[in-house]
Amino acid sequence: MTDVTISALVVIHNEAEVLDDCLRRLDWVDELVVVLDKCNDESKAIAERYSARLLEGSWEIEGQRRNKGIASCRSDWILEVDADEWITPKLAAEIRTTIQQPKYDVYNLKIANYIGGKLITHGWGGESFGKLAYIGLFRKGVKSWGIQRLHPHLTVTGSESPTDLKNPVIHHIYTDFSEMLQHLDRYTTMRARDLVDNNEVTTLGDAFRKFLSRFYKVYFRRRAYKEGGYGFMIAICAALYPLISIIKAIYEEQPQKHAAN
Repeated sequence: MTDVTISALVVIHNEAEVLDDCLRRLDWVDELVVVLDKCNDESKAIAERYSARLLEGSWEIEGQRRNKGIASCRSDWILEVDADEWITPKLAAEIRTTIQQPKYDVYNLKIANYIGGKLITHGWGGESFGKLAYIGLFRKGVKSWGIQRLHPHLTVTGSESPTDLKNPVIHHIYTDFSEMLQHLDRYTTMRARDLVDNNEVTTLGDAFRKFLSRFYKVYFRRRAYKEGGYGFMIAICAALYPLISIIKAIYEEQPQKHAAN
């Protein structure tokens, strides 16, 4: 029986600082595909060293560039990895074993999130600041992304495994608190544009209520307090995300859209 093949897909924008560490841990896949979105650093040269098949372009919508990368993969299965993520040898072996005799079409990958060199286990759970797992391993043709700028929606067909793979992806989510705040600024700008485009702008009062409820959820229910200052920063950034997004939508994005029209 012919072995089942797998492509690793890495979609990037100026990730030269972390890309080499990611790609050298993908030397076991049958095909490496790297999507270069408006890259003007050394990312392309790094990807070429690993004989990656390159797709260059300029996309405003994250989902569109990811769908383009998925369509470009030629293998039976696709492993979607971000440039700040590492696939360990144990996870690579587990993935190979899983796809040779798959019971499902889609598998979730667990995440071990690091800030700097510290593993942070409490407080994560989506909402733009840290994921616990994601649909990263899938049969070609069963996963597609929506057209949102930030964290696009997923459409998945076929059967999904009820459990995650055992070995986690190592995710270097932030190098320090400064980078966390830079991400907050960038994320809220993109989210504000999506809110305006989709006519989803609410009131400041509603956004403030979300700020309070989200901080409580992350800091207390998800026990971010166990991580000390790291946990407080995760909770406050997660809570500020909807509030700042609405403020930017009301005071920046809506006036710009009206002026353009």
